[in-house]
Amino acid sequence: MNQNRTIAFYEPPFARWLFASTSAAPIWLVVRLYLGWVWLSAGLQKLGSPVWTGSQAGAAVTGFVQGALQKTAGPHPDVSPWYASFLQNVVLPHAAVFSWLVAVGETLVGIALILGLFTGIAAFFGAFMNVNFLLAGTVSTNPILFLLAIFLILAWRNAGWWGLDRWALPLLGTPWQPGELFEGRR
Repeated sequence: MNQNRTIAFYEPPFARWLFASTSAAPIWLVVRLYLGWVWLSAGLQKLGSPVWTGSQAGAAVTGFVQGALQKTAGPHPDVSPWYASFLQNVVLPHAAVFSWLVAVGETLVGIALILGLFTGIAAFFGAFMNVNFLLAGTVSTNPILFLLAIFLILAWRNAGWWGLDRWALPLLGTPWQPGELFEGRR
């Protein structure tokens, strides 16, 4: 048997169209703008709030974490013990820092998604925040936002086509293929 043989698995035409064709970009524009607006409006509310980024920064995070820690009891807790330990030993002592991280992170993810700039990366960080909210026992709209972010991550090649990625990605490139700015610098 030839050990140098390469096996390639090809995606179905519909998946290739949905996640790689610029003709599917209008679908992702709608998803991207919706998700971006949700993140931006949540972040801006926090940036203007004294309990998030003002004189009482950290108070909202402290209350959120204390609520999550109450969900660790019982035979089927909403918050896993390992995550509760992270919340209690890392987040609570640095609640003001995490308060700013959440507020600024939500705002930046929202701006990037609305502009269509580094869409896949912005969607990844949005999904990361959703997972943390879910791990803290907060369901709300987080599962839906997480699912939409995953789809945007999968569609990173065309999700920002009607946005700044249309110019930024060819110019900057990807880690595996340098863009016009970096060609010949290897």
